[in-house]
Amino acid sequence: MRAMSQTAAPRPFVKMNGAGNDFVVVDALERPFRPTEDQVRALGDRAAGEGFDQLIAIEPSETADAFMRVWNADGSMVQTCGNALRCVGWLLMEATGSDRVVIDTAAGPTTASRAGDHRVTVDMGRPRLDWTQVPLSEDMDTRGIELQVGPIDAPVLHTPGAVSMGNPHVVFFTDRQDDGFVSGSGSLVEHHPLFPEGVNVGFADVQARDRIRLRVWERGAGLTKACGTGACAALVAAARRGLTDRKAAVIVDGGEMIIDWDADTDHVLMTGPVEIERTGLLPF
Repeated sequence: MRAMSQTAAPRPFVKMNGAGNDFVVVDALERPFRPTEDQVRALGDRAAGEGFDQLIAIEPSETADAFMRVWNADGSMVQTCGNALRCVGWLLMEATGSDRVVIDTAAGPTTASRAGDHRVTVDMGRPRLDWTQVPLSEDMDTRGIELQVGPIDAPVLHTPGAVSMGNPHVVFFTDRQDDGFVSGSGSLVEHHPLFPEGVNVGFADVQARDRIRLRVWERGAGLTKACGTGACAALVAAARRGLTDRKAAVIVDGGEMIIDWDADTDHVLMTGPVEIERTGLLPF
C-alpha cells in the first residue's frame, strides 16, 4: 500500500523559461525525486507530456542554499544548465527574500543574484579551457580545434573553439544559422569521437564586438531557443579569438543575455530574464 500511495501522490511543478529555454522545475527539498529515463522522456514529450528542454529538481544541500539536478529531454542527466540556474535562483530568492543564493550542481557551486525585475545574474565561474577539461579525446589548442564539417578541401564549418562551462561546448563562427543547417551539423558533431562526453554545438555569428547572434544544438535536447552555458561559451570562444570584447550581448531565439568575462576574477557572469509560464502536477 505504501508504494501505491507514493506512486499516486501528485507532485507540484512550475513551468519556467529563461530566454525561451524551458524547464519543468520540481521542489525536491523534502521529498526525493528520482524519475527513470523513460519517465523523463515521457514528461519531455511536447505532444503527449508537459514538454521541456530540461527537467530540474531542487534538492537539499549541506553546503549551499540548494542543489540543482538536471535531466535533458532524452532522459540523460547532465552537470548543469545556465538558464535553469537563473530560474532556480529566482525561485529560491523569492522564497527566502534574499538577493543572493548559492546553488550547488554536479559541475560545482554557483551564485545567483537579483539583477532587476525577473532578471538574474549567475556567476558561472571560470571557463575551463584546457583540452582535458572540455574534455577532448586528444591534445589540441582549444582556441581552434581540428574539426570540420563537409568536404576536406571546402568545409562548411571548421576550427571551432572549445570551452567547458561545467559542460562541454564547441563554438563554430558562421552566419549560417537556419534550422536545417544547425540541426544537421549539430547532430553530426554532438557525438563526434573527439568528445568522449558528447558536446553542445554553438553556431555564433559575431555581428559587432559587443554583439553575437547564437543558435545552439544541445546534446540530449536538440535545437533550443536558448542555452545559457552556450552563450557563455560563445563569448569566451569569441574573445579568445579577438573577435569580440570580454562583454557582449548574446542574442538567442528566445531573447538576449549579457555575458561578461570579468578580467579581474576570470569568472563569466551571465545576466538574463526569467519567466514563469504555468504551474501543474506530475503524477509521481
